[in-house]
Amino acid sequence: MKTIFDNVSYNCSKIVTESYSTSFALATKMLSSSIRGDIYNIYGFVRFADEIVDTFHDYDKKMLFENFEKAMNDAIDNKISLNPILNSFQSTYHKYDIPFHLVEAFMKSMRMDLSKKKYHTFEEYQEYIYGSADVVGLMCLCVFVDGDKDKYEELKDSAMALGSAFQKVNFLRDLKADYELLERTYFPNTNLMELDEASKKRIVDEIKADFALGYSGIVKLPEQAKFGVYTAYKYYNKLLQKLQSTPPLEIKNTRIRVPNYQKFGLLAQSYVNYKLQLV
Repeated sequence: MKTIFDNVSYNCSKIVTESYSTSFALATKMLSSSIRGDIYNIYGFVRFADEIVDTFHDYDKKMLFENFEKAMNDAIDNKISLNPILNSFQSTYHKYDIPFHLVEAFMKSMRMDLSKKKYHTFEEYQEYIYGSADVVGLMCLCVFVDGDKDKYEELKDSAMALGSAFQKVNFLRDLKADYELLERTYFPNTNLMELDEASKKRIVDEIKADFALGYSGIVKLPEQAKFGVYTAYKYYNKLLQKLQSTPPLEIKNTRIRVPNYQKFGLLAQSYVNYKLQLV
């Protein structure tokens, strides 16, 4: 029995989540305990892949990414890995029968980050968003609906929209770091170094449309998942509101944040709405 090793693996994924994203960790704590660990497992996997392409500047990123991808494939094939993050991910992958094409699409977008700096067309941009965000939402949806294929199909579009909204908010918030540290720009046909109110409004309106579709699915989620996903939705919506009211020059030069006291206020408000069945 490898129960101890599996528990160590799951705890590693939880530590990764709590260390890298206090906001996502807070929302995940609002999920039912029956599925919380599986969301940690998915987050740990996607975070490690993202870290390779985004932060390991003093190392051979391509080699590290290829090694990680091979180890991921081996973990899925063998149903075990000595990498605890991959071991916990493969467990969730098999438990909920997550389609492999979702994992492939995610890894493809991460691989694009190794070399691609600009997205000139809407099609390129959409492909990247799909792989880097939409499919992560779909992996989580597999967990949320506990393998119910009909429910998955019903909520698939809204889960993708919510993933898109979260990712685009991150893009807008991280303009400075993406451009100055990674030399990347994601929004097509937009000169981010000359970002004006009209360009910002176009981006914000696009995100609002994604949020609207995403919310339509949140209200239909099983109870075990609804409050946690709604909490994440409220946080990112608040972040979008702050970005919308921030002058473009400040967005380009400062990373906009939601202070902790506001996060806990949002959590309290979300709980009240949830309990009053307003969600």
